[in-house]
Amino acid sequence: MEVLKKITSEDIGGKIENLGFSEDWTITLEMFPEVNVHLAFTYFGDEFGDGITAEFKCYFSGERAQLVPGEDSITYVDIIFDFIERIIRNKEPFEQSYDQKSELMEKVLIQRTEPFNLLKDSDIKDLAVFLGAIVRKTANRWQIKKEVFPEVFVELEIDENSKLDINYSGRALSKKIGSYHIEFLGIFLINHILRYITLKNIDTELPDICYIMFSRYFTKLNGWKHNLM
Repeated sequence: MEVLKKITSEDIGGKIENLGFSEDWTITLEMFPEVNVHLAFTYFGDEFGDGITAEFKCYFSGERAQLVPGEDSITYVDIIFDFIERIIRNKEPFEQSYDQKSELMEKVLIQRTEPFNLLKDSDIKDLAVFLGAIVRKTANRWQIKKEVFPEVFVELEIDENSKLDINYSGRALSKKIGSYHIEFLGIFLINHILRYITLKNIDTELPDICYIMFSRYFTKLNGWKHNLM
């Protein structure tokens, strides 16, 4: 348990707690402010070792948890499990091409650029709080930097032509997470920015890409027709 507590606090930036669901322990992480992930472990072993001996259950909490679709939150959980397993086994990430973009990332950057035109100077503070990130705005570009794990950062930049770019940095980057998985964390950050933009412009007709960033529950709640087709 001491090793697990150390990994949870120092490597993934979470905490060990008990939710009161009869679990042995739970790892709680903040994906974004008010979007929390709980990995609850319960042991069912007996002296004979028959049948299921243990299980994990995933829970989600926070006022904004309902905004995030299951595809994002469950992929995040998968990344966390992979992360913990590698640390326990003392294995470095296999993919370390941090300065290269996959075809998926190239497509994401093109598809999701247009709504960033709607960001205003007045959004700086609110966006920073919504993301749990550092947000800066100069005369001709936006810079957004989020610590996704301790000493592991995703950095977004939007230039004067609204071109979106992404980079990764941090002292622990190559030790903690591979380039394949950190790309997903970058995509999750971009997706959450689009959720912010959509909620700030709720009465404006936005590009379709904005609305598909949300969970089906939230989409149905708002009656967004093009997502119900």
